[in-house]
Amino acid sequence: MVNSNEVSDYLNLITQAFDQCKKMLNELNVVKENTEDTAGAAQIVASKGVRDTGAIASSRAAEIYGLHILSKKFQDYSDNVTRFLILAREPIMPGTDKPHKTSIVFTLEEGPGVLFKALAVFALRDINLSKIESRPLRSRPLRIVDDSNKGSAKYFDYFFYIDFEASLAEPRAQYALCRLQEFSSFLRVLGCYPVDTNL
Repeated sequence: MVNSNEVSDYLNLITQAFDQCKKMLNELNVVKENTEDTAGAAQIVASKGVRDTGAIASSRAAEIYGLHILSKKFQDYSDNVTRFLILAREPIMPGTDKPHKTSIVFTLEEGPGVLFKALAVFALRDINLSKIESRPLRSRPLRIVDDSNKGSAKYFDYFFYIDFEASLAEPRAQYALCRLQEFSSFLRVLGCYPVDTNL
């Protein structure tokens, strides 16, 4: 059985390609049809063999299914990039032979300058941060200061998501994470992967 949130997530995924190419599709005044993914759209067009149908897909999908590329850079914004992840049950230790990016998530205890300290573990080791995001912690979205403190200050607890430009195989990344773990209440490595230098 599928719940309404899963249906909503699925609909968001299949309309994402349309949303990223809205201007061009409106100019062409074409009939749009949803598919599970863009590679699947390319496969359907190839299998039907019709000449008046196209698919929004990667050039690799066109190559695999023997389709002609009618237009490159079809998206509305040239800097638009979709990120894909490969998941594995067992961790695979990356190398240092090419540039890598590592994604982590962590939470911090309350205290003055604690976020500064968290970010400094990377700066002190010459590790560039390419993304920083925060999301409220669902299990504890709001804390109220105890009665001994005057006023009614309210605090949110957050998950911090960071991408940094270093491989987990590098000692500087290992030292940074060890130091971060000393004052974070939760730390998890989401993945480490080679950076695509062709973008």
